[in-house]
Amino acid sequence: MSVADTEYRGLLAILPPTLRPFALLARFDRPIGWWLLFWPGAWAIALSGRAIDRWDMLLWFLVGSIAMRGAGCVYNDIVDRDLDRQVARTAGRPLASGAVSVRAAWIWLTMLSLIGLVVLVQLNFTAAVVALGSLVLVAAYPFMKRITWWPQAWLGMVFSWAAPVAWAQTGGDDLWPLVWLYAGSIAWVVGYDTIYACQDIEDDAMVGVRSSARAMGARVRPGVTLLYLIAIACWAGAVWRVFPTPLALAALLPAALHLLWQVATLVPADGANTLRRFRSNRDTGALLFLGLLVVGQAA
Repeated sequence: MSVADTEYRGLLAILPPTLRPFALLARFDRPIGWWLLFWPGAWAIALSGRAIDRWDMLLWFLVGSIAMRGAGCVYNDIVDRDLDRQVARTAGRPLASGAVSVRAAWIWLTMLSLIGLVVLVQLNFTAAVVALGSLVLVAAYPFMKRITWWPQAWLGMVFSWAAPVAWAQTGGDDLWPLVWLYAGSIAWVVGYDTIYACQDIEDDAMVGVRSSARAMGARVRPGVTLLYLIAIACWAGAVWRVFPTPLALAALLPAALHLLWQVATLVPADGANTLRRFRSNRDTGALLFLGLLVVGQAA
C-alpha cells in the first residue's frame, strides 16, 4: 500500500491557499529530498578537512539543495504529469490534479532556478562548471523510468553530484577520495530509492513505469543490502585515502549500523514501513557527515 505524496503540515498548513500548491509542487512539505541532495556535498566538504573554516559553503550548499531540489521536482512533474494521474500516490500532485497550470509551473521553476544561480556565483570557476554539468543529468532523469529498469542509478548520479562540486570547491589535488565518495553515494541513493519505489510497484506495473524495485521483485531486501554494503566499502576507500589508519574507518561505524538496521527491519510490502526507512536516510547522512568531519579534521 502506498502513502499519499502530498502532506499538509508544518509550514504548508499556514500558507495561504493560493501559495500552497506551489510549495507542494516544489515538495517543501517533504524536506527529506533536499536533505538527501545536500549530504553528499557536505560529506565532500567534511572529508576535505575544510568544514570548519568553510562553514559558509555548507550553508550555501544547503540553500542550493533546497532551491534546486524544488526546481527538479517541478521539472519532473511537468514531464510526468500524465503518468502521475495514473498512480495513486502521485495523483494529488498540483500539476496532475490541475491545481497549477503548466505555464505557472514553468514560471515557478524559473524562480527557483534563479535562487540556484545566486548559489552558483558563490563557487569558484571549476566548481561552477562542474555544477552546470549536472543540468544534462537532471534534464534526462524523468525519461529514464521509460527506457531502463534502473532509473535509480541515474538518480544516484544526480543526487550525488554535490560531492564533485564541493570537492572542486574545497578539496585538494587528489581526486581518489572523491571517486570513492561519489561511487558510494550512488550506491546509497540506488539503495534508498529502491526502498522508496516499493510503494509504487503495483501502480508502476499497470502504467508501464520501470524501477529497480520492480527489477528486484522478491529480492528487494538482499538487493538493497548489497547496495548498502557497496556504499560502505566505497566510503571506506575514501576515508582510507585521506587518513590510512584502521581507527579512521571506525568513523563509518554509526552510519553503517544505521544502514544495516534499515534492511534488517525493511518490509517491502508495507508502504508506511518503506517510507519511514527511506526518510531515515537523513540520519544516515548526518551520521556519515560527523564521521567524515572527524576524519577530515584529523588528517
